[in-house]
Amino acid sequence: MGGKNKQRTKGNLRPSNSGRAAELLAKEQGTVPGFIGFGTFHSDLGYVPAIQGAEEIDSLVDSDFRMVLRKLSKKDVTTKLKASFDHDRRVREATQQAFEKLILKVKKHLAPYLKSLMGYWLMAQCDTYTPAASAAKDAFEAAFPPSKQPEAIAFCKDEITSVLQDHLIKETPDTLSDPQTVPEEERDAKFYRVVTCSLLALKKLLCLLPDNELDSLEEKFKSLLSQNKFWKYGKHSIPQIRSAYFELVSALCQRIPHLMKDEASKVSPSVLLSIDDSDPIVCPALWEAVLYTLTTVELIPFIDAVLKDPKLQDGQLFNHLAETLSSWEARADLEKDDKTARNLEKVLLNFWERLSEICVKKINEPEADVKSVLGVSNLLQVLQKPKSSLKLNKKKVGKVRFADEMPENNKKNEKCVSSEGENREGSELMAEPSVSPSCSDLISPLRKKPLEDLVCKLAEMSINYVNERKSEQHLRFLSTLLSSFSSSQVFKVLIGDEKQGAVKDKPLEIAKLVQKNPAVQFLYQKVTGWLTEDQRKDAGFLVDILYSALCCCDDNVERKAILDDLTEVELKWNSVLQIIEKACSSSDNHALVTLWLKGDILGEKLVTLAEHLCNKDLESTVSSEPYFSERWTLLSLVLSQHVKNDYLIGEVYVERIIVKLHETLSKAKKLSEAENNDSSVSFICDVAYNYFSSAKGCLLMPSSEDLLLTLFQLCAESKEKTHLPDFIISKLKNTWLSGVNLLVHRTGDTYKQSTFLRLSALWLKNQVQSSTLDVTSLQVLLSAVDDLLNALLESKDANLLGVYIGSVMPDNSEWEKMRQSLPVQWLHRPLLEGRLSLNYEGFKTDFKEQDTKKLPSHLCTSALLSKMILVALKKETVLENNELEKIIAELLYSLQWYEELDNPPVFLTGFCEMLQKMNITYDNLCGLGNTSGLLQLLFDSFFPLTEGNMHTIQSLCPFLSKEDKKEFIAQCIPALLAWAKEDVCRINGGFGHLAIFNSCLQTKSIDDGELLHGLLKILITWKRDHEDIFLFSCNLSEVSPEILAVNIEIIRFLSLFLKYCSSPLAESEWDFIMCSMLAWLETTNENQVLYSIPLVQLFACVSCDLACELSAFFDSTTLGTNGSLPVNLISEWKEFFSPGIHSLLLPLLVTATGKLMPELPQYDQDNLKSYGDEEEEPALSPPAALMSLLSTQEDLLENVLGYIPVGQIVTIKPLSEDFCYVLGYLLTWKLILTFFKAASSQLRALYSMYLRKTKSLNKLLYHLFRLMPENPAFAETAVELSSKDPRTFFTEELQLGIRDTSALPYHIPHLACSVYHMTLKDLPAMVRLWWNSSEKRVFNIVDRFTSKYVSSVLSFQEISSVQTSTQLFNGMTVKARATTREVMATYSIEDIVIELIIQLPSNYPLGSITVESGKRVGVAVQQWRNWMLQLSTYLTHQNGSIMEGLALWKNNVDKRFEGVEDCMICFSVIHGFNYSLPKKACRTCKKKFHSACLYKWFTSSNKSTCPLCRETFF
Repeated sequence: MGGKNKQRTKGNLRPSNSGRAAELLAKEQGTVPGFIGFGTFHSDLGYVPAIQGAEEIDSLVDSDFRMVLRKLSKKDVTTKLKASFDHDRRVREATQQAFEKLILKVKKHLAPYLKSLMGYWLMAQCDTYTPAASAAKDAFEAAFPPSKQPEAIAFCKDEITSVLQDHLIKETPDTLSDPQTVPEEERDAKFYRVVTCSLLALKKLLCLLPDNELDSLEEKFKSLLSQNKFWKYGKHSIPQIRSAYFELVSALCQRIPHLMKDEASKVSPSVLLSIDDSDPIVCPALWEAVLYTLTTVELIPFIDAVLKDPKLQDGQLFNHLAETLSSWEARADLEKDDKTARNLEKVLLNFWERLSEICVKKINEPEADVKSVLGVSNLLQVLQKPKSSLKLNKKKVGKVRFADEMPENNKKNEKCVSSEGENREGSELMAEPSVSPSCSDLISPLRKKPLEDLVCKLAEMSINYVNERKSEQHLRFLSTLLSSFSSSQVFKVLIGDEKQGAVKDKPLEIAKLVQKNPAVQFLYQKVTGWLTEDQRKDAGFLVDILYSALCCCDDNVERKAILDDLTEVELKWNSVLQIIEKACSSSDNHALVTLWLKGDILGEKLVTLAEHLCNKDLESTVSSEPYFSERWTLLSLVLSQHVKNDYLIGEVYVERIIVKLHETLSKAKKLSEAENNDSSVSFICDVAYNYFSSAKGCLLMPSSEDLLLTLFQLCAESKEKTHLPDFIISKLKNTWLSGVNLLVHRTGDTYKQSTFLRLSALWLKNQVQSSTLDVTSLQVLLSAVDDLLNALLESKDANLLGVYIGSVMPDNSEWEKMRQSLPVQWLHRPLLEGRLSLNYEGFKTDFKEQDTKKLPSHLCTSALLSKMILVALKKETVLENNELEKIIAELLYSLQWYEELDNPPVFLTGFCEMLQKMNITYDNLCGLGNTSGLLQLLFDSFFPLTEGNMHTIQSLCPFLSKEDKKEFIAQCIPALLAWAKEDVCRINGGFGHLAIFNSCLQTKSIDDGELLHGLLKILITWKRDHEDIFLFSCNLSEVSPEILAVNIEIIRFLSLFLKYCSSPLAESEWDFIMCSMLAWLETTNENQVLYSIPLVQLFACVSCDLACELSAFFDSTTLGTNGSLPVNLISEWKEFFSPGIHSLLLPLLVTATGKLMPELPQYDQDNLKSYGDEEEEPALSPPAALMSLLSTQEDLLENVLGYIPVGQIVTIKPLSEDFCYVLGYLLTWKLILTFFKAASSQLRALYSMYLRKTKSLNKLLYHLFRLMPENPAFAETAVELSSKDPRTFFTEELQLGIRDTSALPYHIPHLACSVYHMTLKDLPAMVRLWWNSSEKRVFNIVDRFTSKYVSSVLSFQEISSVQTSTQLFNGMTVKARATTREVMATYSIEDIVIELIIQLPSNYPLGSITVESGKRVGVAVQQWRNWMLQLSTYLTHQNGSIMEGLALWKNNVDKRFEGVEDCMICFSVIHGFNYSLPKKACRTCKKKFHSACLYKWFTSSNKSTCPLCRETFF
């Protein structure tokens, strides 16, 4: 902007500044122009005078100022305000500031332009942007001093009025702005601002004009008021316009009231019907307009209209009416001799007469209009208040400030206003508190007499309708009337001429009161009868009448006598409840009934009520009655309400009620959940919650603390024990937490003062030490304790939490007892891993044998205390006596105990998962305290050694400092030297000290070669002196665990010695080590049957470890290190010891591996869900170590056999290198097939997919047909071969023996046949797939060989397995016929029978298994064919037996009958390969498919559409 060569902005169609100026000049039709706007923004209201006679003005101002004026004619804001970055509002402000400067320059030369200027100038002073308006006012004051302003306004009044009226009546957004160049939004905004400023400017004109100038404008204002458009501004959508409009109406009412009276039909609805406007911008102006309208327009017709319309009653109209009357009354009182005062009195008298007529008319109808009656009630309540009360009420409720202020002489009376509405809530008809005497004196005599007369007239009329027609509407009106006007005069009117017949049987005291007091007489004659009527649900207004009658009694003694009498005989419980509720809602009411509330009559009656309610809790009929909950509400009210920190009723009765509630709550556990649903427990919770929540400042009594304890216990126990529904448990929790919250805010020693805290701590301690908690129960308990401790954190007593935790903490003997009670099978793993030592067999029991789900007490106690310290440390609570470290140590003990368990039961796993969720973890706890002192905390001293001391040292060895370990070793060496034979096997003897030495040595903490060498010599001495201790080549079943344990430690030491000692050894020492090793291995090999015993397992493991260490030592020996070894040692190792080791270990390895393989698939089974059918072709590898070995062997076999054609038999030379390769390869496959056979159907599918992808099985089959002999006969003679059942490598079991050299040539052929037999049996589908895809020559060789030698064996085994199978199918029977190689399956469900015959081919399992139709009942032909096809598919493609295929097929049919739809690709529910269900659904047709089927469909069709509906599949 401002640049000469800049391109005009695209789309800028607005004319130039000069063009717009010309347009505005033309609009003025040749007159002197007014103010021409020059803003570019839509909210522009800046005006400057168009300058005529520029030459004349130029001579008056200096050149700099002329430059400024010229710049003002430029188009853009930036040019107008060189230094400004604001938009339009700042421009308007700057315009007025510039105008002020101009005025100061031109001064009197402004006069010729004043009339055309003044209207816009007034609008500028009413600008909605305050700084701009202020600038305009400053300019105006600069031009005219205050004394001259009215004169200037009067001079221009006609022009001003014309301009402003035109803006209000004629102008539209499109006439103020050019629709072709200005957007609609900008046009509207400018119009709204112009209208607002015009309305305010018109108000300003009225306010500034002298009175004598108004008459000349009367016609113009009459014209304005006759326009409907003007009155519509009161309902305009823009709040600023509405506010300005109401301000103008107020000014019109003040300045020209006669015109407004003439337009009363428009003024009244426009203003008075807008009182529901809640916009804060509008309200002040609106209510000012309402006030001036009411003073201008006649009131009575208006009041009549208001009484008919409840919407108008909701606001402050009645208050403003009363305020208007008060101002008139005050003026009449102050000007008694004045004519005006007399006229006002006449007006008021007339007002009351007219008002009385209206009210009587509204009430004097049999079916009085509810809205009108309500309006009369509200109006009379307001009219009886003094003016100061109205002011106060207005400020409290309406929060609207009016223009007129309270007269000075009334301000001094403000202190007399009663505390109206204090602590009250209720309906419109609720009684207002009576005005105090000092305030009632403020009511003018001009109002008091007519108001009382009106009230008495309306009361008499109402009681007549009640007596004659039983009109409840009139009775409610009477209640409201008496609440505000309770006087003897009114009650006398109500009694009339009735006789005192209602008190014949009453005590003398009551009879006297009835005779003396008309209010009491009315109470007994009428009110008590009304209160006892059953059909009336809401009797609150009747209770208001009762309170009105009590107000007329002389003192509280009289009131107590009346209420006691009514309580004993007359009143029902709902009436008592309402009386007390109203006493609680108002301090005035409470003062009337205090003696009665504290009295014995009410107290005893309430205790009886509590007993009745609690004893009836099992009677469902009671709980269904409406008043049942009301009675509980009454109990809650009298327990929970307090006045000045005191109970509402007598304290002794409060305690008796609480005792009864506690007794009932304690019986809840004995009820079923259904009974508890209908019992009083829920009500007791509500009562107790209110009691605890409200008792601020009140000390709890012992009975309430007992109740609190029971509430806590019910929440801290599981639902299985308490039988409480969830909603009641939630209530119980909220209730006891409110009670604890009350406790913790006491001052002083909270724990000593509180019975609840002491008893709850004791109860928690007993709960966790009783060993009766399962995981769920413990979780509930910990959750409750967490809530309790978090509540205790709020206490000001800094020691409270620490003292509470200390009370739950067991002492050392209790901890020891709990540790000893932990089952000891946890020792199995650390024992085998060498982390702990043991010299007895003490852990043969298992959790499964115990058949329990109860957690050990040590776990429960440590979990509870750990949870407590996690909460306590939020507040940095200090625990005494090292309790923090003790708790951490015990929890770590519990966690470690669980970690060491092999296959821990599910409930223990659940326990640890619960701890994880609650953040009770090893890491969290270790960060809480200093663990350096844990050793001394668990055990006072380590020596003499005990089992606990020994295990502690061994467990903590990895964490001990080097100095600590040296200290242990220093005590171990002398002890090892000194022990006699009988002490060698004891914990505090050779065994224990050697175990500790090994643990220290295991962590590489001993680098003293001489020390190690010395210990080796000690062991050699042991062998020399006590050789029978060393278990060389012996039967371990006859050996004691103590001796076995010593040997284990000796072997461990020798292994560690070889690893860490570099000192040269003598030949005798090497002989001791190597001979002992071989002898121990022989013992290991000879005692395989005892491997189930943990110590024997451990003995075998450490013996093998020693052999490995020796082998590693000699493998690492080089020529450079030979010099330190004895002569011939290496040759002895190679020629004698090494072969001896392998001859012992190889059979052992084969045996152990064979036993291990079937157990491995279970580990994959546990994680089966992670290999779901979400992948396209999911695969899972068999054991990785085995497959890695196989991969290496495949490369070796490829070099040995790869060049030989399939079918050409290769003879492998025994014990050659190739023999070892082939033997290892086939044995590896034997292990893989053993592993595969032990797996489930789902796992076999995953494993087989892996084998297919790696092509490992194809390689095996090719190699087998190079290794299997053409004639796999087992016998040597032809006679045996021709017998009926020839013995072959496929019928006879393989026996591998290294020592039997004569059988070595048959090992490879027989092993190859054995592997092929296993492959056909366990992987039939994989072999079938390979066979069908092989070349024709190989196809024929495989078919011929398999049919001749293998098929009959496998068929017989398959048929036999069906015949001998113990597997039972629900709804399906399976039979087999060996002669025909057939299996018949009959499936039946309801009326459906399906019979299928499975025929095995002659070349089974290579050929396809055929499925033939048998008996068929109740099945459609197509479905029948589908199921036959499915069974055929399962038998063809699954790698398993026929029984497994049938089980899969039955499961598929079962799912079909359960409603699971087939996959629309394979037409089967269960996938034939990976056994998954259809899960992938099409978003269009909603059909579901198997993931694998979809993957195959997408890849084969090269499309991503649904197979069924052909829509894109997302």
